[in-house]
Amino acid sequence: MKILVVGSGGREHAIIRKLKESPKVDKIYAAPGNGGISRDAECVDINAMDKEKMVEFSKNNKIDLVFVAPDDPLAAGMVDTLTENGIRAFGPCANAAIIESSKVFSKNLMKKYNIPTASYEVFNDPHKVMDYIEAQGKYPVVIKADGLALGKGVIIAQNHDEAQDAVKEIMEDKKFGDSGNNVVVEEFLTGPEVSVLAFTDGKTLKPMVSSKDHKRAYDNDEGLNTGGMGTISPNPYYTPEIAEICRKTIFEPTVAAMNSENRTFKGCLYFGLMITPDGPKVIEYNARFGDPETQVVLPRLKTDFVDIINAVIDGTLNKLDIEWSDEATACVVMASGGYPQAYKKGLEITGLDENGQVSGATVYHAGTKYTDGKFYTNGGRVLGVTASGKTLDEALEKAYSAVEKISFDGVHYRKDIGRTK
Repeated sequence: MKILVVGSGGREHAIIRKLKESPKVDKIYAAPGNGGISRDAECVDINAMDKEKMVEFSKNNKIDLVFVAPDDPLAAGMVDTLTENGIRAFGPCANAAIIESSKVFSKNLMKKYNIPTASYEVFNDPHKVMDYIEAQGKYPVVIKADGLALGKGVIIAQNHDEAQDAVKEIMEDKKFGDSGNNVVVEEFLTGPEVSVLAFTDGKTLKPMVSSKDHKRAYDNDEGLNTGGMGTISPNPYYTPEIAEICRKTIFEPTVAAMNSENRTFKGCLYFGLMITPDGPKVIEYNARFGDPETQVVLPRLKTDFVDIINAVIDGTLNKLDIEWSDEATACVVMASGGYPQAYKKGLEITGLDENGQVSGATVYHAGTKYTDGKFYTNGGRVLGVTASGKTLDEALEKAYSAVEKISFDGVHYRKDIGRTK
């Protein structure tokens, strides 16, 4: 098979490395890919949002499968366009990807079908938002931009001033563009967070192994929200009992709800959950593999990834047994100093071999470029250094010892991945 993977981050690198393990795969292309991905796949200079060029390239190169990984092209209908042109594609159609691309849609869906989530209200007028928050008089409060915002459109306001700043930033200054035309104001839930990705063909849903993301920029969960500073799998809070409750009250009802709305979801459905004192509740849905959750989940997959992708597309997931390793995995993100705000690019990375790897771990490249045999930084999140072990402590020890071998100017990473409450 010839496979084209759409995207350019650490998640895409993890997907490509897993696809490479399949004996069914002869050639992998990445559009646009990155420096590290170029050592594992042939990078093609096509913007991830360019549907027409993806179709043209797929036809000209007789691509057997296109794996659409990021949220923006899914929301824009990349899978629809490929499918209409007779090209096999993995990922939800635009009318199903709305479960991520509109927070208002997903919250209303959960309300309609009694899927447990935080209580909320939706607003399109900034003044009404503040009137509502003041009337509630409860802090912290969660304020979310309706649309896609690179995983950063959620602000947890601790007091009135922070709430006012958040509303101004999202709705008036349009920090996230049109994503901020509407906002969702939510009650603040407490409890451990869990990420569960699941394969679904629209009928059958098969959850993957659990993980835990660390969103804040600094140790002890301080600083700004980021796209994710590190992950572990399995999530220690996700017990078999909790998993069964989630299956019955959240996972299967969500697939059924989407079918009832004529928005059948086929692909990877991501559940961002919180284990509250009242049981598990949905914080958010994603319509794709999470980043950096993919970097700890896919390394544990034992079943041929291509077989699962085909079963999802063909609607035969019920016939497939999916096996996972019992090992634990940990990923530490090495970011540019200043991320998630302003940061420098083009800094030389040392400590990697010619394939962008380091012994004792797998290095997934998120924001790198490769020029004249050297790797340079080219993004906020630069590398995801991942290791496995019989225990989580062993996996973390291996990941951190690999991190210490790699360096670039101003490198920043959390020292407490897997150790925070």
